[in-house]
Amino acid sequence: MTWTIAPEPYDSPAAAALWRAYYTEVSDRWYLLHEGHPTDPEELEREIAAHPGTDLAPPGGRLLVGRYDGTPAGSAGVRLLEADTAELTRVFVLPGMRGRGGAALLVAAAEEAARALGARRIVLDTRSDLVEARALYTRLGYTETGPHNSDPYAEHWFRKELRPAEAVS
Repeated sequence: MTWTIAPEPYDSPAAAALWRAYYTEVSDRWYLLHEGHPTDPEELEREIAAHPGTDLAPPGGRLLVGRYDGTPAGSAGVRLLEADTAELTRVFVLPGMRGRGGAALLVAAAEEAARALGARRIVLDTRSDLVEARALYTRLGYTETGPHNSDPYAEHWFRKELRPAEAVS
């Protein structure tokens, strides 16, 4: 069984299902940690609808969907913040598919997509409780930096310089 990763419209059924799973997990984690209960279902629906992913559509963004043995199992998105800087977002692998190398493959594909958009660097933010994500980014060569945005939930910011495509081995 293998992973395949390809661009996909942000509003495709597979992308929408992965976005719902991603947002539910990170929102519930935050609420359980800080409020002692999962996300209110109405709030969850409002937030999912408010962030459909239009910023991950060409020409300034890309959404990638990873399929494991043909089944949608993960995603990663990039969007240009500036002509030479892309932001990595929505990196997610379904819980039952974790530990099979998909996250690193999704991030590598997102880096390639960022290069194709003209980016020379990629940035991201994450939260303290998402320890697995922070470990992944560090393992993949991202360096923790100062803030590049004012997202109220961001607690850690990372950056990676992208080598030109011809220098990638």
